[in-house]
Formats: sequence, C-alpha cells, structure tokens
Amino acid sequence: MRFFITITAILLLSACSTSYPNQAITGQFFPSVSGETLEQQPMTLPDDLQGTTSLLLIGYKQDSQFDIDRWLIGLDMTQTQVPVYEVPTIQGLFPRMFSTLINNGMRSGIPKPLWKGVVTVYQDGEQVQALTGNDKPNNARVVLLNPQGKVIYFYDQGFSVDALNTLRALL
Repeated sequence: MRFFITITAILLLSACSTSYPNQAITGQFFPSVSGETLEQQPMTLPDDLQGTTSLLLIGYKQDSQFDIDRWLIGLDMTQTQVPVYEVPTIQGLFPRMFSTLINNGMRSGIPKPLWKGVVTVYQDGEQVQALTGNDKPNNARVVLLNPQGKVIYFYDQGFSVDALNTLRALL
C-alpha cells in the first residue's frame, strides 16, 4: 500500500514540472547539486566524486527505472569497472515536501546494500533537468564525469549496446 501511495504521489507531483528541451552537455562541467543517499547521507555532486571517474544514471520519473536497470545490467554483464550512482531527480516544491515519503518508497524496493549508490536530488532537481533536458523523461540520462566533474559522455536515447560500448571505450 505504501509503495502504491509513493508511486501515485510521484506521478501526480511530476505532472507539475517545467519542460526543458534535451541538451548535448558533453564537454560541460556538471553543476554542483545537493542530494541525499538512501542511507540519509548528504552528498554534493560532482564535488564528492572529485578525483574519480564516475557514472551518473539520472532518472526523472519512476518509469526511468526500467532504462536505468538495463544500463546497470549491461554494465554488470560487461564487468565495467566504474563507480555508478543512480540519481532520481525530481523538480519542484511539492516533491520536496513529500521527499521522505518518496525516499521511503524507494527504500522499500531497493536492497539496503545499494542505498549508498542512490542519491536523490530534490532541491536542485530543476537545475539538473534544465541542464540535460527532460523531453522523453522515461529515458535515463547517462552522464560520465571525469575526475574534475566534466561531462565526458552523455546519452539520453534509452539503453543501447552501441551506447554502452561507446561508454566503455571512454573508460
């Protein structure tokens, strides 16, 4: 029941968001945004990732999880060695008001050992969506950051083997 309420809240709240055209962000520095892991640890991206190449799988809707899961499976099957962070990113005041409910819903569906790699971004959600664009919000935004926080790979067309191979070649 709690999961159903969480999903309903996310769907209703995501309807109250601004649309941004998709952007090509390769070569840009990822903006500093605040979030919190499902372990309730504050995290600032990309600042807390400095010094390591890292992969962000950004999702704007619950349906993005399907695409994120395909990326995670592809990365695992190819034994790709890179720190990966799932970044649910929701814009607007209302999602922030319900962030505890939304995060608890995610905790109920994600195994506890994975919580440290899920960073929810609410307050700065609009900033991230404006950067990448949010057309076709079911597609994950795949962002590979170099150790200085610069985007060295960006893909938002839904999982593909070619895209995965391109990402792996950069690593």
